[in-house]
Amino acid sequence: MTFRQFAYRNVVRNSRIYGAFFMASFFSVAVFFIYSMLMFHPDIERGILGEVSLIGMVGAEIVLVLFTLFFLYYSMSAFLEARSHEFAILLHLGMEKRQMNKLVFLETMIIGAGSIIVGIVFGFSFSKFFFMIVREILHLDELPLYVSWQPFLLTIGVFTSAFVVISFISVYFTRERKLRDLIKGSDYLNSLTTYSKIRAVYGITLILTTYILAFVVGHTSLIGLTLLIPFSATFGTYYFFSDSVPCFLDLARGKRKFHWQRYRLLSLAEQTHIMMDNVKMFFVVTMVSTLAFLSVGVLATMSSYTTQYDRLNPLGLVYKGDIDNPYEREHINSLRLQLEEKGLSYQLSRFVVVKQTSSFTQNEVEVFRESDMNVLLSSYSYPLLNMDSGEAVFIPYSEDSLKKLKDRVVHTVLEENSIPITIDSVYPKIVFPGSIVSVNSIVISDEDFANLINPISEKNIIQPSYHLFTFVIPQWMETKEIGKDIDYLESNLYFLKKDKFSPFYFENAGLNYSYILATYSLFTLVGVLVATVFLLAAGSFIYFKLHTSLEREKRKFDVLKRMGLTDTELKKLVNRHLFPQFFLPWGVAMMHSAFAFLMVQGILKDIANISIVKEVFFAFGFFVLIQVVYFYLIRWRYISHIRS
Repeated sequence: MTFRQFAYRNVVRNSRIYGAFFMASFFSVAVFFIYSMLMFHPDIERGILGEVSLIGMVGAEIVLVLFTLFFLYYSMSAFLEARSHEFAILLHLGMEKRQMNKLVFLETMIIGAGSIIVGIVFGFSFSKFFFMIVREILHLDELPLYVSWQPFLLTIGVFTSAFVVISFISVYFTRERKLRDLIKGSDYLNSLTTYSKIRAVYGITLILTTYILAFVVGHTSLIGLTLLIPFSATFGTYYFFSDSVPCFLDLARGKRKFHWQRYRLLSLAEQTHIMMDNVKMFFVVTMVSTLAFLSVGVLATMSSYTTQYDRLNPLGLVYKGDIDNPYEREHINSLRLQLEEKGLSYQLSRFVVVKQTSSFTQNEVEVFRESDMNVLLSSYSYPLLNMDSGEAVFIPYSEDSLKKLKDRVVHTVLEENSIPITIDSVYPKIVFPGSIVSVNSIVISDEDFANLINPISEKNIIQPSYHLFTFVIPQWMETKEIGKDIDYLESNLYFLKKDKFSPFYFENAGLNYSYILATYSLFTLVGVLVATVFLLAAGSFIYFKLHTSLEREKRKFDVLKRMGLTDTELKKLVNRHLFPQFFLPWGVAMMHSAFAFLMVQGILKDIANISIVKEVFFAFGFFVLIQVVYFYLIRWRYISHIRS
């Protein structure tokens, strides 16, 4: 029998051990290949994604490859640990370390080659089904299956390189151990680790600091503090598992009334050993799970914004220009002509907006005329304004401003023209997007507006007054092709004349929404891919670790059964044994993610007035459901192995 045949038969004989490693490798290859098929699709740029750079998709592939490298390396290390007895026998029989390294390399490449072939076949088989889903997500007319050498070559090249790298790293970076330690397997680690009370305090303190920083950032404008959050969360999480949890367990074991209970005595002793022996695994699972939660959270945030976009942006087209804007007549006529050519109904409103200084705040205020506002309100079928001289109404710029200004009464004077007004209400509907009106915008009667003769006295004001044209379009989602020439001219004026502001501003809600929808679609694909891989990896890390210690656990439960442990008691002990390993890292990850979303919610409230609470709760509930199902699946397999 040749050395290569020996390596092949080793893989076949250890199929139970290497089976999970093969499944993890094959799944990673399949996901990467399917995503590569999408990335290289010849028709993808003709759809809505053609308006968004494919850099994000390439970045997702890179993240996937890097994480897969780490995931496969961890899996490989776990299974090498499980075969420590076998390696000890081979070394005892005279095998050299160099030959042992060659054996591991050949075995890894055999598994790698098999997983690449099966993964590509499986991925290509499901590509058509995946394209059907993508076609619906991206609103494409069609996305046919195609055959190209690029996805095949990229997948084979990347994963062949990955398995070569993993083989060398697994062999040369695995810690050197003596023969007697290999024979003992993982038992030799039992008494080698300890904890520090100081680091235990550090762990709790750093995690609490992370949560406080997230709360502060979410409720203030100190965005720079976000740079500290990843570092404090990472170090705090590691110290929490390496020192804080063992310290708590040690304190619990010191309470005899609590500790000296039938199942609690066994489970606490076992959990202390597990926590001390698997610090890195718990840390990795927590951080990976947090990334999975955050990936889905980003999708929830974008989904919330896309569903609320029409409420936050009630106008189809907005054109805003200086009083002496030379393009005004040409642009407005062009927009009307394009809308009529596409058969889109619209209602046009024209405003003359004048800026004045308020004596109440000494800040500028934008003043709208009552009759102009009523034209727009009639387009919405909203209640019209009816004001007397000296009265004014706030114009809301967000839903929060509606609540803040609802009961506010302000007595002020428009200083440049000495016009006293009383602002005692806010219009109960959002009529302008937040990007158009300032935070200090009011409507006054036509009689008072006619007396606004003198311009604002502040010399640094760019537009002391301006014209505003609004188009209310029921089918605003179909306007993305309207006004592209105006948008192009605006961009050119900005880049060519950086020292001078453009004389006009144009906003197309349909075009903006198409970009937002394209970006959301892109991130949906990226986020679902990344979250799925992270989610499966997080559970697999625990499964691999359980698998490596399975023989030792089986011997332990055999002893307990001979002492009279019943089947019901066995299940209770297994539950207490597995539950912390599954749900403690996930619980910490959920806490991390919850405070991260609390921070994001605070920022979004200030920027776009968006609430993501409902979406985040739904995502968390979905993750909990998956983890519970995964827990009972692993528990079923674990009990089956223990009983066999």
